[in-house]
Amino acid sequence: MWGAIAAAIVGGMVAAIKRLWGRQGAIESGVKALLHDRIYGEYAECMQKGYATVEDMRNIEYLYSPYHTLGGNSTGTELYNRIKKLPDHPGRKENTE
Repeated sequence: MWGAIAAAIVGGMVAAIKRLWGRQGAIESGVKALLHDRIYGEYAECMQKGYATVEDMRNIEYLYSPYHTLGGNSTGTELYNRIKKLPDHPGRKENTE
């Protein structure tokens, strides 16, 4: 009898862990998608202006770091690198760093 109870408890715990693990993956995917969307939005805004201020770069770095840690794809990295090459003021030349 105790074996059946223990098996039921363990089975329930395994099911709960699997459900939580799946939800965690979905949450991470959603966060990554939102970060990518924000990076893309910042990219579009900076490209329209033709420059990325220091504040813009701080914001982009703040968005990009967790995006990259979550396994963000090369599209977000490409946009991030393009923004980094923009001048930091209107009329300045592109950064070559």
